[in-house]
Amino acid sequence: MDNTLDTLKRGERAIIIDVSSHLIPLKLLEMGCLPGNSVELVQVAPFSDPLYLNINGSHLAIRKETAIHIIIEKQV
Repeated sequence: MDNTLDTLKRGERAIIIDVSSHLIPLKLLEMGCLPGNSVELVQVAPFSDPLYLNINGSHLAIRKETAIHIIIEKQV
């Protein structure tokens, strides 16, 4: 089973492997949410939604319903 962005724990880093582009808003793709980019979970909002991420130096908030469509590979 593939890891998805919503499975990251606070402080964990990963590389984006694949993005279901038809399910992801174009704005997120334009802001760097693309395969090959590094991502780190910075903070989780109350009630676990949204996720506050650092993607290649850009800080983004992504809803969990969007994060489940972004496949990642966790870094050690």
